[in-house]
Amino acid sequence: MIRKILIANRGEIALRVMRSCYEMGIRSVAVYSTADRTSRHVLFANEAECIGGAASSDSYLNIDHIIEAAKKHGADAIHPGYGFLSENADFARRCEQEGITFIGPRPETMEEMGDKISARKKMIEAGVPVVPGTEKPLKSADEAVEVARKMGFPVMLKASMGGGGKGMRLITREEDVKEMYEAARSEAMSGFGDDTVYIEKFVEEPHHIEFQVLGDKHGNVVHLFDRECSVQRRHQKIVEESPSPFVDYNLRMEMGAKAVAAAKAVGYVGAGTIEFLVDKYHHFYFLEMNTRLQVEHPITEEVVGVDLVKEQIRIANGEPLRFRQEDLRQHGHAIECRICAEDTEHDFMPSPGVIQQLTVPQGIGTRVDSHCYEGYEIPMHYDPMIGKLIVWATTREYAIERMRRVLYEYKITGLTTNIRYLRRIIDVPDFKNGDYNTYFIERNQERLKPRSGFKNDSEPMAVIAAYIDYLMNVEENQPHGVGEDSTAISRWRAFGLQKGVLRV
Repeated sequence: MIRKILIANRGEIALRVMRSCYEMGIRSVAVYSTADRTSRHVLFANEAECIGGAASSDSYLNIDHIIEAAKKHGADAIHPGYGFLSENADFARRCEQEGITFIGPRPETMEEMGDKISARKKMIEAGVPVVPGTEKPLKSADEAVEVARKMGFPVMLKASMGGGGKGMRLITREEDVKEMYEAARSEAMSGFGDDTVYIEKFVEEPHHIEFQVLGDKHGNVVHLFDRECSVQRRHQKIVEESPSPFVDYNLRMEMGAKAVAAAKAVGYVGAGTIEFLVDKYHHFYFLEMNTRLQVEHPITEEVVGVDLVKEQIRIANGEPLRFRQEDLRQHGHAIECRICAEDTEHDFMPSPGVIQQLTVPQGIGTRVDSHCYEGYEIPMHYDPMIGKLIVWATTREYAIERMRRVLYEYKITGLTTNIRYLRRIIDVPDFKNGDYNTYFIERNQERLKPRSGFKNDSEPMAVIAAYIDYLMNVEENQPHGVGEDSTAISRWRAFGLQKGVLRV
């Protein structure tokens, strides 16, 4: 049985895994770079080990250093989280060789599903619908032109390896094919070390719908229903919700069955995600499989009531799934917003810095997965995500109302964040009505711009005033001489009360 797990990751996902480990009585080992020495995941873990410099290649992507740390601390297993080495077959294989349990699928499954061309072939064999496209890698720009012409524009050029929108190009005209082909290959090689590309027919007005799946080592596979992930910027998700407002009951059941078939076709073990594109006519097509835990997994946990990390650990222990498909239900509605240190008014540039003041929202149906605290510095070396804000309510309408409230309550000073941008997303009529697809951001750019005259509104002044009040209270309430009033109050507050301008 697994008794100690090293989490080969950082930040909020490392902390998230550790919390489940703690509840299960399993000791956790944190690894960290020199830039993450004061991160909360390091402080929370039972044991911790520095594995290298700030650069990911020196630390979180350094397989030798991670394995060495696991052996030094006597870890039975390694949980990769998401990103970094989570879908690296060589890392999973190395864990096996060292006698360490890798909490995830077999390396052969990663390789099979990580290659999108290979994955398409597998899905066709399993009877899962796929977007019409090439089943072999393109050999030249001329071949790309010929294939696109036969298929009919628009088409989507994609890198066979990787994800996140890298190596992906939408082509609407024949004269752009060759240029786009070379650009996609170059980006794919730079991002994934593989310049293989292929072409798919472009799905118009698509919804990005994904299904969470779990598979054990005994051949059992279930799905835990759907997530709508169509609010995206440059193919990067910003807001997700479950269940999807676009998918009806019959479509949900059909897609869920195909997701299970897809996972069984590759003998999937662990937690994974089958991603689909769904067109405006409710036709759905396999997009890809993510062989790891997703960033947006908390909304599934909220509506289904299953701790996905605990299930990952149980599966890695060789335990059969504790539930059947008919035991699983969706209850209520959940929404997740990704809180990032970025400047939305300047092309979403990362905004690293020190968090000076932090007010985390609370209340019924509110969950914040974050590794940050007042005084913590968001490093410039990694993804600028501060955390994930998740709400649950009995209906979608109530969930939106709750998200509006908690986004207002969430206060961070010292750096620029996307919180106001997220507020505007939640207020867009198309989102509130559930009438949106992956072009939501592009079609609502005007609505998502800061309102004229509100850029320098009163809220920052209120936060500054509150912080000044806090600092002056600290100063005023220090021990004074004998006989002095021990109920000191800040000069700022006293002035406000005296002038009648402060309402308590």
